[in-house]
Amino acid sequence: MKLAVVLFNLGGPDSPEAVRPFLRNLFSDAAIISLPAPLRLPLAWLIARRRAPVARKIYDHIGGRSPIFEETRRQANELQDALSVDGVEAKAFVAMRYWHPFSDGAARAVKAFAPDQIVLLPLYPQYSTTTTASSLKDWARTAKKAGLKAPTSRVCCYPTEPGFIAGAAAKIAEAAGDLKPGTAYRLLLSAHGLPKRTIAKGDPYQRQVEQSAAAVVKALNRPELEPIVCYQSRVGPLEWIGPATDSEITRAGKDGKGVIIAPIAFVSEHSETLVELDIEYRKLAAEAGVPDYRRAATVGIQSDFINGLAQLVRRALDGKTVTSGEGRICPAGQKCCGFSEG
Repeated sequence: MKLAVVLFNLGGPDSPEAVRPFLRNLFSDAAIISLPAPLRLPLAWLIARRRAPVARKIYDHIGGRSPIFEETRRQANELQDALSVDGVEAKAFVAMRYWHPFSDGAARAVKAFAPDQIVLLPLYPQYSTTTTASSLKDWARTAKKAGLKAPTSRVCCYPTEPGFIAGAAAKIAEAAGDLKPGTAYRLLLSAHGLPKRTIAKGDPYQRQVEQSAAAVVKALNRPELEPIVCYQSRVGPLEWIGPATDSEITRAGKDGKGVIIAPIAFVSEHSETLVELDIEYRKLAAEAGVPDYRRAATVGIQSDFINGLAQLVRRALDGKTVTSGEGRICPAGQKCCGFSEG
């Protein structure tokens, strides 16, 4: 059997010149700014113009470009190898939402591969209308345009998938090795934030982030580390879900606590881990008097995580939408459930 697996991720600029158009693509998405196109598109142009200089300075810290495509490609290669057994010829394709390679090119490449089956796999463990839903909607458009006819199933979300949880716990354990004697630590499980109004509309993201955090804490089994779920990367004037990661770092400093910060929703390194967590928050921690600041790596190509993704894909081969549970994992009254929307 020829199996095509399409991995979805955010994408990132591959040069300083790409920063502004990347931002324009991001803010042009109706899932990000829910205004009619005649209002949204000019606003996106304006936001991109104003934010591009600041964003370029951020990317200057990591060579002027995002590493997210190379990171995702490595994950795709590892997953492809894990799936290419027992008569399966698997090929993994990368479809980024806001910068190259876009889903249009991925859909054409899948068509050329001529698979017997397609599985759609978002690299977002927790479902959100702003990430997974947006990527899948864009894929539906490009797949139709490319004339893809192969049977297609998808992975909806996997906030408590055992491989993902084991991989995240292993990365935290690495960061928590050889702690400073006599220092108490807080484990900040940091996820990208969302405006409160997005959650109020029924987006399950925050609930699923909390599920991931609880599962990681249980798997880690380090009761001496005080766990706190927090949210980073606030932008704009809207009220965002909290507590804010930077506020928790400042509080830890006031309390004389060390900090181990772990990305709980990112599975690959990019500007929000390499710059925001490694540089900006490390500086904040020093200024706030945090006695020790450590950062756990993302799961990347950690073997438990890749094997977990492979298991999700194999489960999807029966043509059904897959979650990290048996069917729908959102409560019955939860709006915007990706499983139901499938």
